[in-house]
Amino acid sequence: MALSTPNDNSTALVTGASSGIGAQIARELARRGHGLTLVARREDRLKSLADELAETHRIRTEVIAADLTDATSRGELPAQVEQRGLTVDVLVNTAGLTTMGPVHKADRAAELAMVRTDVEAVVDLCTLFVAGMVTRRRGAVLNTASTAAFQPLPGQAGYGASKAFVLSYGRALGAELRGTGFAEAAGMSDAEAGEALPKFMWVSAEDVAKAAVEGLAAGRAVVIPGTANRAAAGLAHLAPKALILPFMAQRHPALKK
Repeated sequence: MALSTPNDNSTALVTGASSGIGAQIARELARRGHGLTLVARREDRLKSLADELAETHRIRTEVIAADLTDATSRGELPAQVEQRGLTVDVLVNTAGLTTMGPVHKADRAAELAMVRTDVEAVVDLCTLFVAGMVTRRRGAVLNTASTAAFQPLPGQAGYGASKAFVLSYGRALGAELRGTGFAEAAGMSDAEAGEALPKFMWVSAEDVAKAAVEGLAAGRAVVIPGTANRAAAGLAHLAPKALILPFMAQRHPALKK
């Protein structure tokens, strides 16, 4: 089943909506008539976007400032949504961050914050909201991964591994929910790691958002925006890692001396 038809009490909860791909996905959903609950740390940016989309598309928008690295803050989200008389019919996990540089020079706090945001928050929010979607037999989840999910990424080892987790988790979730009236997709982007890619592989946040929401509406399990990125993702499974990893390590800006 594709995206449900929005109603007065349904909302699309979008994390990381204060900027970048999260904001663009929010715009795409608003254009389709979905009410929005925008979640991120920066409440000022959230309010600005919420006001813009409410006025432009005549939808209901809500703003919740939350630290997604914190389990308690995440755990409060269902009650905060319910208090507003809303039901989450669409969950969009775009909140994420990356670290740069070799592991032996990594900052422990930064690495753990990345894993909590890029991995733990995705699992937690799916656990919090998917059960209700299945019970209602309507709902959709969009987890934003990256082209980094298809092979190890020297210079951003934790980030690449996190996105590989998101891709695997999303595929498994989609398989579990097949036939339940539920749509699940892993939207692929590479906004944070753009410096490590050739320019011909770059895809704008607007194009990523459009492709991701269209793929979600069509019930596609994985969406990879950009012809070059789709080709690279396919080749990543075939190319010998002994050849590809030294090349990637040599190219990555965080590993250049």
